[in-house]
Amino acid sequence: QVQLVESGGGLVQAGGSLRLSCSASGRMFINYGLGWFRQAPGKEREFVAAIRGSDGYTNYIDSVKGRFTISRDNAKNTVYLQMNSLKPEDTAVYYCAAHTRGWIIRNSGGYDYWGQGTQVTVSS
Repeated sequence: QVQLVESGGGLVQAGGSLRLSCSASGRMFINYGLGWFRQAPGKEREFVAAIRGSDGYTNYIDSVKGRFTISRDNAKNTVYLQMNSLKPEDTAVYYCAAHTRGWIIRNSGGYDYWGQGTQVTVSS
């Protein structure tokens, strides 16, 4: 069983930055594929970014490319989401997720473990 705990959310003005962290329990963290998703009020959960365990290969939704960076520190069992140039439309609850397969997954159904979420609010 893997437990994921997010932190780093908050309120920021448009154009600002936040870094989300997600710490994982359990062994063999390096083997997990990791992702960040977000869900705004009244909307479905949306893929944001993912990172592969084997080589750190990353993938992003188009709307965050060039602004967000996903990274991982396997020694600390932690995945990060650096968010720059934030926009009001980035406002959502952000969730980290993990799976034990070796490839990039953009579909939320492909993930086995989820954190509780952290609120990000971007004011205009």
